[in-house]
Amino acid sequence: MMTRSTTQPAGFNPLTLLKHHNIGILGPLLALLAACVFFATQSDRFLTGQNFSLILQQVMVVGVLAIGQTLVILTSGIDLSNGMIMALGTIVVTKLAVESGLPAGLSILAGLAVTTLFGLINGALFTRIKVPPFIVTLGTLNIAFALTQIYSNAQTVSGLPSALTFLGNSFRVGSTAITYGTVLMLGLYLLTWFILQRTAPGRHLYAVGNNPEAARLTGIPTQRVLLLTYTIAGFIYGIAGLLLVARTGVGDPNAGSTDNLDSITAVVLGGTSLFGGRGNIFGTLIGALIVGVFRNGLTLMGVPSVYQILITGVLVILAVATDQLSRRSS
Repeated sequence: MMTRSTTQPAGFNPLTLLKHHNIGILGPLLALLAACVFFATQSDRFLTGQNFSLILQQVMVVGVLAIGQTLVILTSGIDLSNGMIMALGTIVVTKLAVESGLPAGLSILAGLAVTTLFGLINGALFTRIKVPPFIVTLGTLNIAFALTQIYSNAQTVSGLPSALTFLGNSFRVGSTAITYGTVLMLGLYLLTWFILQRTAPGRHLYAVGNNPEAARLTGIPTQRVLLLTYTIAGFIYGIAGLLLVARTGVGDPNAGSTDNLDSITAVVLGGTSLFGGRGNIFGTLIGALIVGVFRNGLTLMGVPSVYQILITGVLVILAVATDQLSRRSS
């Protein structure tokens, strides 16, 4: 009588992948420190608590978007739709609260439900129909953009209740004002780090990104992991939308148009491999801060914004090239 073999692929153990998944964040951290030192020599306003608080406020929306993007990229996918999904979520929240008179709490839940649903749709199209993530999210980007414009009539929503802008309020630490949104962003990074490093679902995510077939043969439900990853990413995009509303004080249908690329930039600069299975969530935070520091420092130096975009592009190419060379050498 034949029995099913339970032998795992030679050399594969998903529970020990965490020993190897991190591309050290030392490089991105050194780059961040070097940038801070350089800009400190160029402007005496750079090394101030007020300026660092401003940098954190400027990166908190993209920083939270980049958390969801990191989860997707760790599975060797990519999400081009996250910025527009976030924008749709902000319009749903603000329109329901302002024009429909729905309580702020219910409006927020509705917005989060919409962004989570889009994440679920992305995951379902990828896992069930096998459409590549690039194509899936390119399609949902356009769908989310169209729905945002239709539902908002291409008009900005203003006059928001204070509950929707609470995360934009600040408290003082000494002479420095810190927003509650910044605290929420840092808290989300800590929570994501704990899940990825200390829980079975986090280990499974790395295993699927590293080798999906080998992960499947060890009993990991790869399709479920992928579907859940995209769904959670959608929920995180909704939180980023709440931070955007709190920061700007309006629901802007034109928001998020370039935030998808900014979030990918943060992930890549932070050392997460575009090929999946390797990366560190705190590296993503460092990557977002690198972009924020460069833009802030160059602004203080009076450098036109077009050169800021140029330098960011060069940094991304260098980061991806480094990742590629690292894979070849290993």
